[in-house]
Amino acid sequence: MNRSFSPVECRAVELDKVAWVPFPEALSAGGIRWKLLNVAPELGSWAAIFECPAGSSFNSHHHIGPGEYYLTKGKMEVRGGSEDGGDTVVAPAYGYEATSAFHGRTYFPVDSEFYMTFLGPLQFTDAPGGQTIALVTWDSAQAAWEASQAG
Repeated sequence: MNRSFSPVECRAVELDKVAWVPFPEALSAGGIRWKLLNVAPELGSWAAIFECPAGSSFNSHHHIGPGEYYLTKGKMEVRGGSEDGGDTVVAPAYGYEATSAFHGRTYFPVDSEFYMTFLGPLQFTDAPGGQTIALVTWDSAQAAWEASQAG
């Protein structure tokens, strides 16, 4: 489904009418796919749903702004999981990520799916306090989504 986002329109998204597309490999591993659902320039936010196969993960990242998620299916290990001092979350579950939260890796040991709203940028790094690989803002998320829809 090819669509552009306009900052002035209201929006409802029927998830079954939007195709899954690969999430950038520079930011993840294991075949994560996503659907961008909304961008809100006035808030600096973006919302997406992610499909995460067993064994997949998001690379190290820093939440510049807060975020909220709803794990609809599966299991997610955040900040190393409960065995390493982080959190292991089993669906259905809600989670909040505070401003400045850092994740060395977010890992999915089983097939999982979650919805997340990001309020502000997400900074992918090569290590805690390391080099920035990508800064994902609402407009870069929109650009990545639109590039995936071209063709």
